[in-house]
Amino acid sequence: MKPFLNKIFLLTCLTVSLSLSNTNAQIVKWDSTYRPAKYVEQVEKFKADPKSKKDFIFLGNSITAGTDWAKLLNLPQAKNRGISGDITFGVLERLQEVIDRKPDKVFILIGINDVSRNIPDSIILRNYKLMISRINQGSKKTHIYFTTLLPVNSTFEKFKNHYGKDNHILWLNDEIRKFESKKVTVVDLYPVFVDDNKRLKAELTKDGLHLIPQGYKVWAEYLKANDYLK
Repeated sequence: MKPFLNKIFLLTCLTVSLSLSNTNAQIVKWDSTYRPAKYVEQVEKFKADPKSKKDFIFLGNSITAGTDWAKLLNLPQAKNRGISGDITFGVLERLQEVIDRKPDKVFILIGINDVSRNIPDSIILRNYKLMISRINQGSKKTHIYFTTLLPVNSTFEKFKNHYGKDNHILWLNDEIRKFESKKVTVVDLYPVFVDDNKRLKAELTKDGLHLIPQGYKVWAEYLKANDYLK
């Protein structure tokens, strides 16, 4: 494991006292080393995929993994790099595979599982910035499209660890919006998917967290309308 990753993954379970997003100081436990069961298998599949500098890489967790991007966008160069259950530390661990491809574009949506696992907002934000920095350094011509976190919908009563943490989502999204620059475009999906009650639109989700085909269609239309796929 590379030195900078050794620093990130020093402790399996960290206990920290901090102030989070307009909340009182609290003790939270979080694990930087969690990886989904199929993480290694998926990464090996990604490595075996032919490389092309024309690729559009969609990088993230199950929300990204839940569609065939090439078919959805009618773009053969759109490649799915979503792993169900992944967190920002997992993305950092496998990011070199993406960087080595020198893709044209990288679309990143990650962080909701970090929030559900009580990883501090400040650490998630640090990891976001590490992703941007490493891509900029290792693949200078790649343009980054950093996506705001989608809302969740607690009325489905399925992913309870993700509920009651809207302040974290809102804080992180405010920070993501500050990433806008020559090399980074912010894809602000949150307003597109949120309803009047600050929840993920029920008609676009199957369980309050993941999207149905209509939800991906809305996502695709947003990307096309804003010329992010040119």
